[in-house]
Amino acid sequence: MSLMLRSNALCDLALILSLAVPAAPALAGQAAQGTLRSPDVIFVPTPPEVVAAMLKVAKVGKGDIVFDLGSGDGRIPIAAVKDFGAARATGIDIDPQRIKEANANLQKSGVGDRVRFLNQDLFETNISEATVVTLYLLPSLNLKLMPKLMKELKPGTRIVSHAFDMGDWVPEQTLEVEGRRVFYWTIPKR
Repeated sequence: MSLMLRSNALCDLALILSLAVPAAPALAGQAAQGTLRSPDVIFVPTPPEVVAAMLKVAKVGKGDIVFDLGSGDGRIPIAAVKDFGAARATGIDIDPQRIKEANANLQKSGVGDRVRFLNQDLFETNISEATVVTLYLLPSLNLKLMPKLMKELKPGTRIVSHAFDMGDWVPEQTLEVEGRRVFYWTIPKR
């Protein structure tokens, strides 16, 4: 791994981790007001050029159903439909504030009812209809999510992760985009 890529990956991880600690009191308050549980990570937006690379490497097209796990402000599901022609896209986020932002962005996007955002726990939501799954989670969460991906997703479903891999599961492709990494896998035949 080049020094620049290692530095960017470490910066991504450091930023996510450093933001999680100061936010804990605020998140605890949200949990008391109806959040499913405290978020596992703090929202850090995926840059537009990385969003485009993720959807391009996954070959998102008109027959696809995209699920973005930890969807934040909704940029990936909206781009999947608006820019890549996906049939539908669903963003899952546990933080109601992110869902509110995503729905506001959806209103401005003009993609209508082909995108939806669900305030749910990504570990509990049924994702079996997905043909493409996108992620920008911590490495430990990717690993925790792997059994769910293998169990619920059909063989051939494409998975793309910004910045973080899946441990021993070797990606089929690794891209470098503006100093950031994108990892790509497909669910194997059973």
